[in-house]
Amino acid sequence: MPADPVKELAASLAEATGAELELERPADVEHGDYATNAALQLAGARRRAPREIAAEIADTAAGLEVVERAEIAGPGFVNLFLRDEWFAGAVGGILDDGDGYGGGGAHERTRVQVEMVSANPTGPLTVASARNGAYGDAVARLFALTGHEVEREYYYNDSGAQMDRFRASVEAVRRGEEPPEDGYRGAYIDDLAALKGDPVPLMLKEIEASLDRFRIHFDTFRRQSELEQRLPELLPRLDTYEKDGALWARSSAYGDDEDRVLLRSDDRTPTYRAADVAYLVDKLERGFDRAIYVLGADHHGTRNWYAAVARMLGYDPARVEVLLYQLVHLTRGGEQTKMSKRRGDVVFLDEFVNEIGVDAARWYLVNRGPDQTIEVDVDLAAERSQKNPVYYVQYAHARIAGILRNAPENASNKLSLSGSLATEERELVKRLAELPGVVADALAKRGPQAVPAYAIRVADDFHRFYHEHRVLESEQEVFRLGLCLATQRVIATCLELVGVEAPDRM
Repeated sequence: MPADPVKELAASLAEATGAELELERPADVEHGDYATNAALQLAGARRRAPREIAAEIADTAAGLEVVERAEIAGPGFVNLFLRDEWFAGAVGGILDDGDGYGGGGAHERTRVQVEMVSANPTGPLTVASARNGAYGDAVARLFALTGHEVEREYYYNDSGAQMDRFRASVEAVRRGEEPPEDGYRGAYIDDLAALKGDPVPLMLKEIEASLDRFRIHFDTFRRQSELEQRLPELLPRLDTYEKDGALWARSSAYGDDEDRVLLRSDDRTPTYRAADVAYLVDKLERGFDRAIYVLGADHHGTRNWYAAVARMLGYDPARVEVLLYQLVHLTRGGEQTKMSKRRGDVVFLDEFVNEIGVDAARWYLVNRGPDQTIEVDVDLAAERSQKNPVYYVQYAHARIAGILRNAPENASNKLSLSGSLATEERELVKRLAELPGVVADALAKRGPQAVPAYAIRVADDFHRFYHEHRVLESEQEVFRLGLCLATQRVIATCLELVGVEAPDRM
């Protein structure tokens, strides 16, 4: 099992005291390295004063080899002050785990599919679709790091009214005419018109190239037209009824907000809700333990719809999960850029990446919670200075790489102490020890934004340590080189989780 220094310490205390407890870092280092309020939580069940229980926990904790002393504070808190040996052991555990530190931890390895982006191929990807991809891919990376089997899938509509308008727009330009009033416009339509053949696969190929550049690689693709062929087999399995010439699913009886139309009244063609049924069955029949859809906030009603379909068909609705995200706004010179794929005045993903780079684009599209609208200051995102958070974190990684290049060969693999640790060293180790908890919490909440926020704190603590203490040719050179290498690996893991490169030189 990969190292988790804080969890291992808590487990040792729990075994010694006979009480389950959690450890937290006090805001003030004067109050110890870690603290627990277990006495307050146990007081009611044990019918004893919290401070009495705290005194027992403190006495027992003080007997542990890694605890220097334990103090009671307030109504029943226990503050723990750890020996330097614990910090050396924590760094050693990180180094032993290598690139796997922060991962593992899955009680049961499951098969997870994350379906993301899935924009109809009616134009190049916009920044809004890019947020879908950046968010979904970061969630997929969290699943993978923690030991699950992950598949990424792209689902696209290759038929229907939208696709008809798109094809008609391209064909009109090929004839030297204006696109239909409700069609698609923009320079990309002219580019497609100059090529031969169906514009849909041409557009999809361009979308795949943009996503590949954006470091999102799909394992599988699914087409709506193929899945709809299963509807005659699947619709009779649903709870349905006829109304006004249309076929409705009685989804409100299964937890949905309302009933949904499956077949239209005018021509009995399937709606996209009907296609959802075929796609959901397709996913679950492939044996995924969890099918995750990443959708824009305007699809909020879809969450209950998928769960209702699963119930109607006899599947566990817990296997289906819908993640929603808010819009992206770009500002240039204080003014917001509007987006509309049809009008042609959009901000495309490739243009965004050309201006600020893949690293900044990935970072800025993940560093806010999915429930928050993102406003990206393009000028700041493109800036290569410590004002730019992604540059700041990458610089810490590159600075450590420079230190290690100048270090004696294999010096960082011989961890030992030559004296007492400084406050900055202890604080940096405690920060590194947080990674397994950060990853586990980010995955549980489907909130990868916690990772870049944590990476900034790691970089802060490292820069503070670096400015206060010499690494090479110091009395603590061996330990500090190990600490630097552990820090570099933690930063690299954080950057990898959000799809950002970890450079050795900048």
